[in-house]
Amino acid sequence: MDDINRTPKAMGPVIQTSTAHALISLIRNPLDAVPRSIFTEPMVFAKTAGDVKVWIADPVLVHEALVKNADALEKGDQVRRALGPALGKGLLTADGGHWKWQRQSVANAFRPASLQELQPAMIAAAERSRNRLLQQSLSIVDVGHEMMQTTFDIIVQTMMSGGHGIDVSRVEGSITDYLSPSGWTFALGVIGAPDWTPYPGGRKALAAVKFLRSSLARVIDERRRGQEERHDLVSMLLAAKDPETERTMTDDEMVDNLMTFITAGHETTALGLAWTFDLLSRHPEIEQKVVEEIASVSSGGEIAPEHIPMLDYTRQVFSEAMRLYPPAPIVTRTALKGFRLGKFLIPAGTGIFVPIYAVHRHASIWRDPEVFDPERFSPDAVKERHRYAYMPFGAGPRVCIGSGFALMEAVAVLAVILRKVSMTSVAEQPPEPLMKVTLRPKKSLLMRVKQRRP
Repeated sequence: MDDINRTPKAMGPVIQTSTAHALISLIRNPLDAVPRSIFTEPMVFAKTAGDVKVWIADPVLVHEALVKNADALEKGDQVRRALGPALGKGLLTADGGHWKWQRQSVANAFRPASLQELQPAMIAAAERSRNRLLQQSLSIVDVGHEMMQTTFDIIVQTMMSGGHGIDVSRVEGSITDYLSPSGWTFALGVIGAPDWTPYPGGRKALAAVKFLRSSLARVIDERRRGQEERHDLVSMLLAAKDPETERTMTDDEMVDNLMTFITAGHETTALGLAWTFDLLSRHPEIEQKVVEEIASVSSGGEIAPEHIPMLDYTRQVFSEAMRLYPPAPIVTRTALKGFRLGKFLIPAGTGIFVPIYAVHRHASIWRDPEVFDPERFSPDAVKERHRYAYMPFGAGPRVCIGSGFALMEAVAVLAVILRKVSMTSVAEQPPEPLMKVTLRPKKSLLMRVKQRRP
């Protein structure tokens, strides 16, 4: 394998990208920096600012890179710069043994049996959201904001047993303040600027991080001093031990992981739900099928935990929404050592990008990829498709540990709200997606709320 580092020409034809164009794209909308050819080609090599980056869209090659060669990859500098100040070395940003023992520590919280115990809390939070919307009947609401409140309520109730008075609205605003200038962190990383380089919105982002982390530190401190026994994520983090060293997590490490689950956990599901409501508004025939399924499964009554696993078509709808608008649109890695990928040799240090947004709209994988069609996720259709053609929660050993939680939560929220609430998009055209680490609508998803007729 030593020959790999001496033979960079072993890679395929390289697309030259203007550094200025790349930087402007990253600052405005990192999705614009994705090579257009990766929507039709299996793999693309693109050179920017002197560095060659590998873009992978072929599911077979994605599996080969992220699964078979997982040990040859690390998260890389882009993730560290964008998320490190907020998430530290938590589950999303850590590498190696530190990542492994943290994942093992919280794995029990996301097993199917544990998730089923959380369903009543999810449904109760969804009912509170539904009631807020019904109070605003005939008004125009920002459905993204509403879903952020809903999913944060669920995270706080299920993962932190109530959250000890956390300021929900300020947390939501702080997460937005932190992610908004992320394009600048990507751009500065491309040119190798020092971490301390100032950029627009940077000071506000750091203030947001300080507030978020101090809020969670108070939760941990109160839990350490409390006598009441609880069974939630905070309890698991307090009890976690590294199996090799027997050491427990420091307060900073616990904050790292709570930050990870709050920001990554509630933000991504909220966005998936917001995009789903907008898509249903634009496809009333699909919305009607969802409403009919909900009524049939629940026999016209309130949604109960036993109904959630039975809402198959509702789950398909949410899955298709996340195909078109994957909450985490790009997976990045850096090669720790050289390895073979397909017929090419990838040198150590190479940046590897899996543009999930492009994979989900790739012309060779999906028929009519721009069309919203939940039937793509019928059981037979899923069986016929490569496992790595659809990756809303990432892929490989680093796949999102909370994927089951997110799907259960989303179906519960959709079922409870759609049963009694109808929302119609105000904008004639679908909003443009904007990447700010997560995939947000460029303009707020404004929708008019109505009480649904029985």
